[in-house]
Amino acid sequence: MVDVAVILGSASDRAIADKAIEVLSKNNVSFDLQILSAHRNPDELDAFVKKTDAKVFITIAGLAAALPGVVASKTNRPVIGVPVSAKLGGLDALLSIVQMPKGVPVACVGIDNGDNAAYLAIRMLKVGQ
Repeated sequence: MVDVAVILGSASDRAIADKAIEVLSKNNVSFDLQILSAHRNPDELDAFVKKTDAKVFITIAGLAAALPGVVASKTNRPVIGVPVSAKLGGLDALLSIVQMPKGVPVACVGIDNGDNAAYLAIRMLKVGQ
């Protein structure tokens, strides 16, 4: 059983994921790291979201940044989106993540801010304790 699933839309987002992993590791929070694109691996992403027992998802994506919304559409568990500064300074990804339709909520942290995503996930895990 893992507490947090960290999903990258692309291997090129690994440096952002490493920031989250460092915070999770320092706080003894278990995690699973996956590289699954909402566009290139939709079936594998769907299967992973359905089978994982993670309590919180951290989703890291740039450009169109569809990953956080797609994951949120497949689960009732919290999803945190981390926009990546791949193009346009990351504003394209940021706007994509924060503009989710009603019923598909995604929490969003700052551009390239994997650390804050991990800190937010830790706080979510402590709710009700």
